[in-house]
Amino acid sequence: MDDRRQIQEFLASRRARISPHSVGLPVAGRKRRVPGLRREEVAALAGLSVDYYIRLERGALTNASDSVLASIARALRLDAAEQAHLIDLARAARPSAASRSHRTPPTTIAPQLQAVLDALVGVPALVRSPTLDMIATNSLGRALYSVLYTGPSTGPRTGPRPSPSLARFTFLDPQARQFWRDWDQVADDLTAQLRAAAGANPLDRSLTDLVGELSTRSDTFGDLWARHDVRALGRGVKRFRHPVVGALELRYDLMRLTAEPGLTMITYTAEPGTASHDSLSLLASWAASQDSDIEEDKSAGSRHD
Repeated sequence: MDDRRQIQEFLASRRARISPHSVGLPVAGRKRRVPGLRREEVAALAGLSVDYYIRLERGALTNASDSVLASIARALRLDAAEQAHLIDLARAARPSAASRSHRTPPTTIAPQLQAVLDALVGVPALVRSPTLDMIATNSLGRALYSVLYTGPSTGPRTGPRPSPSLARFTFLDPQARQFWRDWDQVADDLTAQLRAAAGANPLDRSLTDLVGELSTRSDTFGDLWARHDVRALGRGVKRFRHPVVGALELRYDLMRLTAEPGLTMITYTAEPGTASHDSLSLLASWAASQDSDIEEDKSAGSRHD
């Protein structure tokens, strides 16, 4: 990913969504060739010279101060996630060795964290990587996302069995539009989260490869990626259509794991007294029966050995 191009496209996309009228600028005069604000209007709103802002938008954020970045964020009405993304892009554009360092997120979790997942009785839980791979789950989390373990687009065809990929499933597996009752919103959110992850860790080869694969194989992903939206979700509601228990509406909470930088833990709960709560209990019973069958198969195999 070219740092300067990412800066240029992100800033251009943000000013394109702001109408002059919404920020109190006159709209009379020469016809506008592009939607949204002109660069000179952003410069005026940010208190910067036009030439300086043009250089910044062309990718020259290397020496931009925090106050300059904050002024641009205010002018473009960036939310917290977008402002963090702008800071990440500016950091990536700096040539110092420290700013170009890269730490690969872990692909497994510590046994202590797995114990925490397993202790969440009646609560589906998983740990997700920045590339949206489900690298760990508890039993009910695996049951909730059972279709990801059987679909054709969970990951590469060669090598060790990969962790299920929420991104590949959503954009490449035909089951996804049935599984996600709000597929359009899920696809939009996942793309925006990948865009934020790419800004925070531009040297992550696995992320670059994933974006390249999805852009090549999914026109929808390519269109969403080109919008340069970023999002940092904390909690919300997801609606599923599970192949075993049917419709589910679950509240989710995301927790960043400070001990495992880059990893996110997600838990799901249902409102007591609702049909989804009953269905989640049914799913827990089904998951327990699946686990029992697996243990019986293992015992039978060891006896044969």
